[in-house]
Amino acid sequence: MGMGGAGGGGWQSRRSRRRGGGAVMAEINVTPMVDVMLVLLIIFMVAAPMLTVGVPIDLPQSEAKSVDQDKEPLVISINAEGKTFLGDSEIDPNELVPKLQAIAKAGYDERIFVRADKTVNYGTVVKVMGRLSGAGFKRVALVSDIEQGS
Repeated sequence: MGMGGAGGGGWQSRRSRRRGGGAVMAEINVTPMVDVMLVLLIIFMVAAPMLTVGVPIDLPQSEAKSVDQDKEPLVISINAEGKTFLGDSEIDPNELVPKLQAIAKAGYDERIFVRADKTVNYGTVVKVMGRLSGAGFKRVALVSDIEQGS
């Protein structure tokens, strides 16, 4: 009459069937996770060379150690043709100081990094740095690549 009666099994037989063939796996299948990680690795390996800072420039090499950075500094770049860039946008050298002063008043970090292609005339770099110094910016640094081997 009832569920677990003399009828041969009822509830207990169903329960034991569930445990036997279709038991819940307690293991984690890592194969899909490894597949996703490998795809991400390939994507980042392809995308990393495209993530250059600002204007592509062939920097000179130096033995100086790298500077620790906690905030993103302002970056002025001078490419091989002598064009001046503030960040990624080209700017007239005469407009450089007023734009930087406006940015500094907005509370941005006052450190300025000057990146210049190694083929640029030294006078062009000195002219830009002189304008920055004359405008009162005292934390100006030149950016270079680390020298490989001696």
